Parts: sequence; structure tokens; C-alpha cells
Amino acid sequence: MQQDFKQALAEVSEWMHAYQQNVVKYPVISALTGGDILQQLPNFAPRDATHFSDIFEDFKNIILPGITHWQHPQFFGYFPSNTSPPSVLAEMLVASLGVQCMSWLTSPAATELEIRMMDWLRDLWGLPEAFSGVIQDSASSSTLIALLVARERATLFQINETGVAGHKLSAYCSSEAHTSIEKAIKIAGIGLQHLRKIPVDEHQSIRIDLLQQAISDDIEQGYTPFFMVGALGTTGSTAVDDLAAMAQIAKAQQIWFHIDAAYAGSALMLPKVRELAAGYTDADSMVVNPHKWLLCNFDCSAFFIRDKESLLKTFTLGLIPEYLKSPNSTDQTNFMNWGVGLGRRFRALKLWFVMRWYGVEGLSQLIRYHIDLSAELECWVRQDSHFEVSAKRNFNLLCFRLKASDEINLGLLRRINASGKVFMTHTKINQQLALRMVIGQTEVNQQHVREAWQLIQSSAKDLM
Repeated sequence: MQQDFKQALAEVSEWMHAYQQNVVKYPVISALTGGDILQQLPNFAPRDATHFSDIFEDFKNIILPGITHWQHPQFFGYFPSNTSPPSVLAEMLVASLGVQCMSWLTSPAATELEIRMMDWLRDLWGLPEAFSGVIQDSASSSTLIALLVARERATLFQINETGVAGHKLSAYCSSEAHTSIEKAIKIAGIGLQHLRKIPVDEHQSIRIDLLQQAISDDIEQGYTPFFMVGALGTTGSTAVDDLAAMAQIAKAQQIWFHIDAAYAGSALMLPKVRELAAGYTDADSMVVNPHKWLLCNFDCSAFFIRDKESLLKTFTLGLIPEYLKSPNSTDQTNFMNWGVGLGRRFRALKLWFVMRWYGVEGLSQLIRYHIDLSAELECWVRQDSHFEVSAKRNFNLLCFRLKASDEINLGLLRRINASGKVFMTHTKINQQLALRMVIGQTEVNQQHVREAWQLIQSSAKDLM
């Protein structure tokens, strides 16, 4: 069957534009139940070709009803996974080029653009020039890479050669740290029983005194403390650890200090946030996800590392197979040696498009606006005697709850989400359930937040 790509492209492009204009008209989350989509999909692949118009109709009729609309301005759950017009355009071009960017030779432009984009981000976020950057697929991968490099440096690169047996290593993070740290500890062969999850204070920040005690205890028991993670914005409440104190401890004990700034790190372009994050420039590595709050659609994770040579020594193959050798690019950067995967997407293009489309000032204004909207919401919550704020607000995430039991608050959350008008998630703050409302979607404005708050209030009234 001869298909008309130009006609199909026009049809898809028209739909994409209409979707961006009208996403607010969709229910934020799907009302379907488990298996509803599966029942509409054939058990086996089609024997004959299907015309694109039929494929696209099935997309609209079968797939679209089962989509959670992350780009809806009243999507307030998790953290945003934002996109934007320039990011979408860049991804269309990347898909058309279809390049594989594992080495300089496989696409010189992809490698060199990535180098420059990481320079731009390093400058944007006030990191020292000693940091080198690379784009990974996620903060989870970036944290794993940091941990593996820390593991090798702490053992003089022995584990890569002989295995982890015989090494007593210990790692540290707060009890509010992201689950990716636990996953990295398991993958790296360290073992979960060697990860010390330090309790937090009333502001959900790591207890420095207990961290110091845990390190001292481990040293007495013959462990080698090798890896420490500080949070610049925890997942639950965007709490910020005392990064300056952690950096001092790490330096004194020769522990690798990694900062998880996956969400809130984008706001480091603002001077006030840099003050809040004092000490972040002393880290050994840091991760920030532009695919969360910098309008670049997933996946795009900016990973910075101070000791590039240890990174390369950890991941570069000792014996490079002939099919990967590039005689005319031996002095060039080959990003396949900067992480786990060999294959790499051309992620830098969307960063380039986004940062030029909006400019630093435009991106800064948007982040300030989101923070201001969250501050306004906090005022509304505090003015309602039926609600209370559950945690200190540092950025654009507000944690609050109805002054009632956890069961009632969970019922409130279910009622809000079932409306299809707003989507939120929850967390636990000091052992109490709290509603999480993240105001960070690309097109969100004050009216969207006000409507959401009115829905929350009316739902609470009906529930009570």
C-alpha cells in the first residue's frame, strides 16, 4: 500500500496544534478502568498494511481516551513533565533525522551541541567551570552513574575489575530522598543494608547531627563511607537539605557528594534560590531535569560532574571493539563513555530550541510566576480555617491538608481527581497525609489555580 507521508504529516500537525490549543477541554485523567484499552486492541499484528487515516482514527478513538493529560494546565500532581512548542518542533526534527549519537563521528553536530548546551546550563545555574556536563535520560540514571563513579574512586577502581566482594561501603541520604538512590544502591552491588537513610527534622531536611553520627559509627565498624546524597528539593515536599554542612562533612571524610536537584534545580537561575541552596557548588556531582521545569519534553536530564577523568575511567571500555573505533575522532568527546548506555538520543536539540525561543529572561520569568502562584495559593489555604499548610513551601509545591483524618483527606483527593477537572497527588508529612499541589505546568495561570482551589473547597464541604 502506497502511503502519502506529506498528507499524513499535515493531518498530524493540524491535530497537534489543535491539541495544544484545546487540551484544557479534556479531563485531566482518564476515567477508564483496567483492561478497557486492551479489549479494543487485536491480539495479533495485522497481516496487511493499514491506511494511516484508519490508524490515526484509532489513535483518537482508542488511545486518547486512556491518556492522562500531563500538559493540561490543571495537572498539579507528581512533578510536571513539561513540553513547549519549540521542544515539540525539535523532537519532530530529531525523529526525522533518526540519528544515533553515541560518538562524535556518528553525528558531530549532536556531540558539539550537547557540549555547548551543558556549558549554557552550567552558567545558567551558577556552577563552577570545573564541572563537565552530559545529558542523560533521567535523574535515576544520573544518580546511578554518580554512585558508580564514587564506588570506583573509593576502591581505586578495583570493583570494576574484581567485583564488590570484600569491600564494606556505606552510603547516606535522608529518609525523604528519592527512591532512585535505593535502586542505584541495588544495581551497583552495594546492598540496601549499607544505605543509611537518615531521619529528617520538622522541615523534612536531613538531620546533620544524625548524619555525622552514622558516618562515625560506620567508620568504627570498618566501613568506608563513599557516597552521600543531598536534596535540593525532595520529591515529597521540595525540602532542601543543609547542603553547605553536608559538603563540609563530605570533604572532611572524603565522601562523594551528589546533589539531587532533579526538579527544583532549574530554579537555580534565580538568586534567591542560590541562597537557599548554599553549598551546592561544592558538590562532586549534581543532576537537574530540564524535562520537568525547563519546558523540554521527556527525556532530558542534565548531569554535572567535577571529576570527569574518574567518570571516563569508570565507563570507558578497556578494549574497544573494532566496530566502535573511530580513527579520525580519537581526540573528540564520545558521550558513549559518559554513562551506561551505548546508544544515545539527540536530546540537545530541544534544549537549544527552548533556550533560544524563550531566552534566559523568559524562562526565569516563568519560574518566578509559578513560584508566585504557589505563594498565592498558600495565602488562600491559610485563610481557610478548615485547612492547614503541612510543610514549608520553598518553590512552587504546596503541601496542605484538611483538618481531619487521613482517611477523609484521601477521600477528598479521590473526589477532586474523579471530577476530571483537576489532578493532584499526595504525600506523608510528619506521619500525616497531605495533598501535594505543584503549580508548574507550561500554560498554567492564576485562573486555573483559583478554579482548582474552589473545587477543593467545595469538595471538602461536600465531604464534611
